[in-house]
Amino acid sequence: MITRHFDCGDTRSAATYSACNAYRYSLSRDWSGGGRRLLYILLNPSTATEEKNDPTIERCERRARRSGFDGFAVVNLFAFRATDPQALRQVADPVGPGNDAAIARAAADAALILCGWGIHGAFAARDKAVCNLLARSGRPLWHLGQTRAGQPRHPLYVGYATEPQPWVATRLPKNTDNCA
Repeated sequence: MITRHFDCGDTRSAATYSACNAYRYSLSRDWSGGGRRLLYILLNPSTATEEKNDPTIERCERRARRSGFDGFAVVNLFAFRATDPQALRQVADPVGPGNDAAIARAAADAALILCGWGIHGAFAARDKAVCNLLARSGRPLWHLGQTRAGQPRHPLYVGYATEPQPWVATRLPKNTDNCA
């Protein structure tokens, strides 16, 4: 794994990638010297890097700042980098080696864990696997609303006025267990 850093103004950013750069395991932005970090668990990384935001990361950063956090991190159910979630179905290993460890590390350091992988989280029962991983941490999970299938809504499609709510994942699709 390769971790790259970038400093801009009051913000220190880091991103951890696979050696081939096909996977991004984590991305973080910290300001105010660190402290309380909001963790987003999303579907898969897109084009954001340690140097630039994509629309999702821009939205995540704004929400974290508005909510009084000192930074945020993003990990994903799938570490494979793609702009279209359908691409996850075309690769042999969309999860990526080391992704579960990255999720567990990020969860251990978070002040609040906000799930937001949207409707594609049930692919390959990855929602179930990550919920089980997070349940072992004993940390509560939060969301910004749920899809009709009970998946946590993606933050890009939720207004800033929506406050995080505790997530009891009782309405996940049939291919998953209740991870609450």
